[in-house]
Amino acid sequence: MPEPKTSQLLTSAAKTAATWVAKSRTKHVTAGATAVGLALAAVVVATTGPWDASGQRKAEAHRAAHQDAGGGADHGDAPGAPAAAPSAAAVLAAPGASVPGPTRRALADVLDPLLKDPSLGTHRTAAVVDAVTGKTLYGKSAGDALTPASTTKLATAVAALSAAGPEHRIATRTVLEKDSGELVLVGGGDPTLTAHEKNPYGAASLRTLAEKTAVSLKKSGTTEVTLTYDTSLYSGPATHPIGPNENLAQVTALMADEGRTDDSNSGTATRAGDPAASAAQKFADLLHDRGIRTKGGAPGPSKASGRAEDVAKVESPPLSALVERMLTHSDNDIAEALARQAAVAADESHDFDGAGRAVKKQLDTLGLPLTGAHFSDGSGLDRTDKVSAQLLTGLLAKAAEPGHPELRSVLTGLPVAGFTGTLSSRYEDPADASGTGLVRAKTGTLTGVNTLAGTVVDADGRLLVFAFMTQGAPGPQSAQAGLDRLASSVANCGCR
Repeated sequence: MPEPKTSQLLTSAAKTAATWVAKSRTKHVTAGATAVGLALAAVVVATTGPWDASGQRKAEAHRAAHQDAGGGADHGDAPGAPAAAPSAAAVLAAPGASVPGPTRRALADVLDPLLKDPSLGTHRTAAVVDAVTGKTLYGKSAGDALTPASTTKLATAVAALSAAGPEHRIATRTVLEKDSGELVLVGGGDPTLTAHEKNPYGAASLRTLAEKTAVSLKKSGTTEVTLTYDTSLYSGPATHPIGPNENLAQVTALMADEGRTDDSNSGTATRAGDPAASAAQKFADLLHDRGIRTKGGAPGPSKASGRAEDVAKVESPPLSALVERMLTHSDNDIAEALARQAAVAADESHDFDGAGRAVKKQLDTLGLPLTGAHFSDGSGLDRTDKVSAQLLTGLLAKAAEPGHPELRSVLTGLPVAGFTGTLSSRYEDPADASGTGLVRAKTGTLTGVNTLAGTVVDADGRLLVFAFMTQGAPGPQSAQAGLDRLASSVANCGCR
């Protein structure tokens, strides 16, 4: 069955909303607003392009549009509970130039008092930009470069997509040195390569690579090899400047399942001491299961020669899908890998320094404001990273421009307030719950550092991008709540 066109979705949405308004005067204002927000999120997601391999956006849209048969507000099944508010779909023609944007003065009247909240710390900056015109509608020290924490990933995403392209895939290969019979497992920098039997994210499979390799070797009459592995694509230290950490594996061109030693696929986890060696040993075991013996003990490091013959390869999902997963889950391993991909494409050294230069070079090519900007890594774990609120909104506005469709996954990968990724457990406080389903934003948190940067469609249907940055906050939860309140206020502001 063909997918409905965007125009059909919007027409249906308008009719649904009109019927709801005519028939219902529910007192559950918050529930109703959330229903509208969720339906709007579903339409926005539906119009951004094909679903990713993981189904994350498909699941998000399904949940937003079909919270329950009875409507969008899930009140539970307790006796006497109020009926669910009907799911009102979006009534907007499109988030764009057809509706007026907020005025600077009215927006300042709303945001200025919220920015004075002492829970936001000693230094706070802010920027709100009209995504249609690119004009700054609100700014407070917007050009000051602060530690961005994980919102650094927005810069990494834009740089990687613009340097390597959204369709670029990262290959993991096997090659055979005919003279010595050495089979080399060559890492290409894909952190999502998986050895798990179940593969819900459409990642490249080490099992598939072993199967392809075994079939190819047997065709040539080879059933025994010396297995080695090649991580020479990357240079410099593999350990992040912050040291060994459960937030990040060693940054190497070869790893399986991000070097995790458990079955997790996101969040913190104990990592293998040598992810490349661990992946190579898993590959050896998979080859054994398929009738290819390895000799010489555990696989050791090597480097494939120019004479080596290709045997088999598997490829990652496209960069656009990796960007979405990175942003939704704030995946540090993917972030560092994408920064390296930018360095490879930009012909910079394939280490932390080269990746930082490559990111900055790509952003400069796009004409983004880089005063004070510095990139020590791709993930934002390094406190020496510096960006401004002006740069963060510039990145988001650039991704929204019609002339840059290659950057669109920067927007579609943003977590949705109250629903996905790093925003799934936020926006629960009644003071900021009105942003649920409306705010899409990347979070950033280090001790004393809290940031939030993303997009909203305001009450009049205008697409806005925002960035709020704080330092010196007394506590992370109160600071996050303050940032959420700022974003919710932009989302619900007509401000004219």
